[in-house]
Amino acid sequence: MAKKSRVKARASVETPGEVGPRQPCPCGSGRRYKACHGAPGGPAAIFVSRPFAGLPGECDIVALRELVPAATATLTLAPEVSPEREDRSVVLCSLLPMAAPAMVRDSGAIWLGLQVQHAFGDPSRDLAAVLTAALEAAAAGEPGIVGLTSDPGPGPRLQDLVDLDAPLDVTVHEGFDYWVADVEGRDDLAGALDQANEAAYPTVRLTQVEHAYWTNVGTKEHLRWVRPEPEDRLLDALARLHAAGEDRLVEDSRLVGMFRAHGLLAPVWDLPLGTGAEAIEEPATRFGEALERALADETPLTASERSARAGLANRQVTIR
Repeated sequence: MAKKSRVKARASVETPGEVGPRQPCPCGSGRRYKACHGAPGGPAAIFVSRPFAGLPGECDIVALRELVPAATATLTLAPEVSPEREDRSVVLCSLLPMAAPAMVRDSGAIWLGLQVQHAFGDPSRDLAAVLTAALEAAAAGEPGIVGLTSDPGPGPRLQDLVDLDAPLDVTVHEGFDYWVADVEGRDDLAGALDQANEAAYPTVRLTQVEHAYWTNVGTKEHLRWVRPEPEDRLLDALARLHAAGEDRLVEDSRLVGMFRAHGLLAPVWDLPLGTGAEAIEEPATRFGEALERALADETPLTASERSARAGLANRQVTIR
């Protein structure tokens, strides 16, 4: 007697116009239909893998959001966004008090925070929603904290609100004293400010290369360098340099892995204690030149380079 199949028969006929649960969702999200618009309760939050692409200083924005404790940068608004503001600028901050998404200062200035507690799939859209609300509050003369309590839904992204031709000028601070630089009578804030400052590791942005940040975490020093190249291309280039022994910055330094954040990779080096930021300026410049040559090399990877690439790929930490 023939054995019965243990696999239940599945209905294969679908009504014209219907989408199968395992098929791609027609909305273009890249998710299966059952995990998107076919999910109970509606579509899941859309995840944008590289949300800051196209913004001036994309790599620095990623660094300020994920790696740098205390820093600010001037973000220039597009003229049509807020024509009544003469300077049309916003202070982009790595972190604001209580991880606030935005603050409208008494002066009417707007501070926009990067390190926040909400996450709705597209940080650029979330920042744009917060910035729009802060602009409205500033126009109404209502200083205070502005934030998000739920998914803002469809709307503009930060790329739609800023001047894409204006450079992003980053200033790294020793601590969070910039929070109260325009406030009189700071005695009641001294305790909270001291606590925040104690938690901030010393950090310096290198001057001879872009998007590279030295930091001292107490037990060791690191260089974290956010790179704009596509992941596969960058891994190939780093593998070539690693296999050739050309990925050291200074003696006893080591490329230990990399962070993956918002669609970009940030290689991380361990540095001996006492190295300091100034001592790696020239080595970082030389490494950057070697990396550019490796990025331009289109020959197939050798066996040792493939092995190096696999090792580097296994030493990645994704930051979400």
